[in-house]
Amino acid sequence: MTQLELKSLTKSYGAYKVFDGLNLAAEPGEIVVIFGGSGTGKTILLRLIAGVEEPTSGLIEIEGNDVADIAPEHRNIGMAFQNFALFPHLSAFENIATPLRAQNASAELVRSGVDKVAKLLKIDHVLGHAPRELSNGQKQRTALARALAAGPRILLLDDPLRNVDAKLRFEMRLELPRLLRQTGAAVLYVTQDYKEAMALADRIAVIANGKFIQTAAPEDIYLKPATLGVAQLFGDPSINTADTKVELAGKTVNVTLGGAKVPIVSSYSSYAGRLVTFGVRPEAVEINASKGAGLAANVMAVTPLNERTVLLLHSEGGWEFLASLPSSATNIPEPGAKVKASFAASGTHLFDKTTAERLHG
Repeated sequence: MTQLELKSLTKSYGAYKVFDGLNLAAEPGEIVVIFGGSGTGKTILLRLIAGVEEPTSGLIEIEGNDVADIAPEHRNIGMAFQNFALFPHLSAFENIATPLRAQNASAELVRSGVDKVAKLLKIDHVLGHAPRELSNGQKQRTALARALAAGPRILLLDDPLRNVDAKLRFEMRLELPRLLRQTGAAVLYVTQDYKEAMALADRIAVIANGKFIQTAAPEDIYLKPATLGVAQLFGDPSINTADTKVELAGKTVNVTLGGAKVPIVSSYSSYAGRLVTFGVRPEAVEINASKGAGLAANVMAVTPLNERTVLLLHSEGGWEFLASLPSSATNIPEPGAKVKASFAASGTHLFDKTTAERLHG
């Protein structure tokens, strides 16, 4: 049975509409990442599910039951926040025990419940410490343990790694999926870090302008973005773009980039004459010797970034774009070099100029 389902969920504050007909389902043990920029309503969505706020219209169902008339404390939901929100006067043990005590659990059940999640999250050695005595990593794990302690059916995580250092954030991206799936809860995880979304999610729901623009597996979000906006949200460096038109010359399909005709896959032939935005991922830009085939360009700058090296290129026709090459590559040119660039089909997209929707080639 679906653990959590949103049906045509709408939320307005006066004339301002935050959401307009959201639909989403999450299964037991599934991690769904809600991804979007600041101000898109991600936290408000979690508050609606938790019962802290009421929707303007639509349904929130838990295990097939409408929870509109069920108080927050009876929805069996765990929640963790980006600012930890630990009670400063309580020990780590008592913070974790809070939801169990709210259920009037026996002392034995409280002890066993706290010990279980503390060992799972490797904080059993600091249970007697006050929050001020904990590192940020220990605070984050304590807040997560509190959310898990009562065995909730649904777990709402509001950007919980945002205030921890980069090393711990990287480690938790590796650990969290395993830990969360062990709970069997349906997890909604809010973040605006695309790498975090890609690392943690079974599915990503991209939210903007009050709607889920695309809900899909991480690899599909990246390789088959529904819109130009989604494509631009994922990837570092971001996707290269240029406004152009699809042209047909015999059996060859071309777009014009910086005044030069560049061939693209023939499956786009049905869009001949259409105004589009051409997009290519920097890692899909292939660099060849200046005498090879491809778009003639000058190398303006070369920036090593650990395992990748990013090239800033300027085509002879005036189009500026980026290429991302493995740092181990033997063909990385020097600044000032003249090269030819071609584009791998897997990282190349066309988007409708008016709607910004990806065209299927």
